Amino acid sequence: MPRTSRSFRTRLAATAAVAALCLLATACGGDGSTDAASNGKPVTIDYWTWTLGAKSTVEAFNRTHKDIKVRFTEIPSSTEGYSKLSNAVKAGNAPDVATIEYQMVPEFASQGNLIDLTEYAGETVKTKFPESLQSLVTFGGKTWTVPYDVAPQLYYYRTDLFKKYGIEVPATWDQFEAAAAKVKKKDKNVRLASMPKSDPALLAALSWQAGGKWFATEGDAWKPGVDDAATKKVAAYWDGLAEKDLVQSFTGYSPEETKARATGKTLSFLGASWSAGGMKTAMPDLKGKWAVAPLPNWGTAATGNYGGTSYGVLKGSKHAEAATEFIEWLTTSKAGVEARLADLESPSSALPANPALRTVAAAKFDTSYLNGQDLYKLASEQVDTIVPGWTWGPNQMDVYTAVQDAAAKSGFTSGVEAGQRKAESGIEERGLKLAE
Repeated sequence: MPRTSRSFRTRLAATAAVAALCLLATACGGDGSTDAASNGKPVTIDYWTWTLGAKSTVEAFNRTHKDIKVRFTEIPSSTEGYSKLSNAVKAGNAPDVATIEYQMVPEFASQGNLIDLTEYAGETVKTKFPESLQSLVTFGGKTWTVPYDVAPQLYYYRTDLFKKYGIEVPATWDQFEAAAAKVKKKDKNVRLASMPKSDPALLAALSWQAGGKWFATEGDAWKPGVDDAATKKVAAYWDGLAEKDLVQSFTGYSPEETKARATGKTLSFLGASWSAGGMKTAMPDLKGKWAVAPLPNWGTAATGNYGGTSYGVLKGSKHAEAATEFIEWLTTSKAGVEARLADLESPSSALPANPALRTVAAAKFDTSYLNGQDLYKLASEQVDTIVPGWTWGPNQMDVYTAVQDAAAKSGFTSGVEAGQRKAESGIEERGLKLAE
């Protein structure tokens, strides 16, 4: 079965120590009391997420569990979804269980939005997941969330249209630019790819691949580097492609973006293993015409982590024990993975964080859409190319918002400059020390 290598485990372990500074310096989430089923009625918990396959997992769980019932609500992804969750905690009506991507775990925990799950899931995290992923959800000696998937970046492309335009799959970003220019020259209405200005997580992952480090520490102080040299190189690269009209800039995950891919106006896109599930429902008529490859790089095989999810119990939950039982079923059971992949309306292709479940996912996932290509094998191989040294910051959501807003107005370089300013001011506003 695919396994995460010791080198990857070692190089990401430092993330926990850095993030712990944030958590120890601010107030953390309170304990959650639990209610057992009473009067013969099951405990009902609320579950908010945007992840694919959620409906089928909830239905499968409810069919097989008598004492716990789950109510599912779909919420937006990205900054909008996290704002919704934060506001719900403040209003006292937050769900019991929510999806928390790895980049948001330190911030959500330090703001007191999460219940400490050490008592309920600490042992599960220690025994079921690689050390690299343990370090992303365990800070200050406490377990805050339970990992679900890992998401190294991948490159998806239309095999039929690459052949039509005489395009080779680009292995480097220089080759990517050359291919983009060739496509435009052959058909002024077609582009190689779109780079959305509305997806700061994608820009962060590309910066990660290039060796950027948006946050670091010096002693007990935070040192943001959202506009560091590597990130500026990435921003300038995409600004340059946009200025030359070599790429589109559709809003990420918009109907316009999907239509451009479906109609052959966009030939490829930057994604992760989780992207394939949505492709099957959004573009069913293109079955067998897409393929996936490693992300183009800067000369050395490398990638960044594009998202990756975990599950946490939000502050205010009265059912932490029941909520954790549901989370553990989602993240560690064969039935949970199979149920997620069984959702025909919104099938998931996420790469399980638990290596033991990757073969389960691979066996269950319909590979015919990618013409028989083994998505899980490729994605597992790319896990070991994730660049070491990346740290998420204590005000990640605000930084993302600043990057997104400025990029939409003036481009990616302006976006990362705005993100840097927000990182610096946000650290001080939270009472944390800013490195000089």
